[in-house]
Amino acid sequence: MTTTRLSTLLGDALRRQRELHSLTQRELADRAEVSQTTVARVERGVQTPNMATLERLFAAVDAQLTVGLEPLDAHVDAAIVELTARPVAERIAAAGVDKAMDGLGDIPFVFDGPTAALLQGAPVPVPAVDIALAWRDADAFTEWLTRKYAHRWHEKWQEFGYLALDPREPGAHRWQTMVGEIRARMLDELPEAIEIRHGERRYRVVPLAEVEITDARAAGLLRRYRRQRAESPLGARRVGSAG
Repeated sequence: MTTTRLSTLLGDALRRQRELHSLTQRELADRAEVSQTTVARVERGVQTPNMATLERLFAAVDAQLTVGLEPLDAHVDAAIVELTARPVAERIAAAGVDKAMDGLGDIPFVFDGPTAALLQGAPVPVPAVDIALAWRDADAFTEWLTRKYAHRWHEKWQEFGYLALDPREPGAHRWQTMVGEIRARMLDELPEAIEIRHGERRYRVVPLAEVEITDARAAGLLRRYRRQRAESPLGARRVGSAG
């Protein structure tokens, strides 16, 4: 049941082909002689069936699988290249930062991790909005998660499920909500923050130097970005303001 990059890619490909053929999950399941549950779980990336079943699923939408190789994590480098070419405002919108900020309302927080790096100009992928919160605001945050019909990340099953929402309860500090996925770093006190302005909006963020120390994901993405920038003089001149 573990979600992997490959299972996510397979699920996305199957869903696109099914929608291209205007099929429901039930109709595809009937064509491939599998259950609708199997189709749903494959499309969500939480189940990778055996090769025979995969071939039947794709054959049912007039497609077949091919096998190829690429350098490890090449998709991350490709995402950074793609983001580099986009204006910062587009990157922020695509990451759902404003939607999350408006949704969180009066809960005290600062942007953290890859999200803070993005807001400070680094063209890094942001699959979830990262924030830092103080433990004293755990009750307010839990109430907010409840109102936003949140599901918490289940480490064992590698999917969002019906776990206790309270960050003080055991579990990953990662939730799927009505405003997108939220990842929280819970601290005794909010970290020192700086204010970043984009357009008419202001964002309180953890400084980039601190982000690199406290968040291994962000540090790894920034290393990849800087390596690309160093290897491409044109790219360095175009996006050199990200530090």
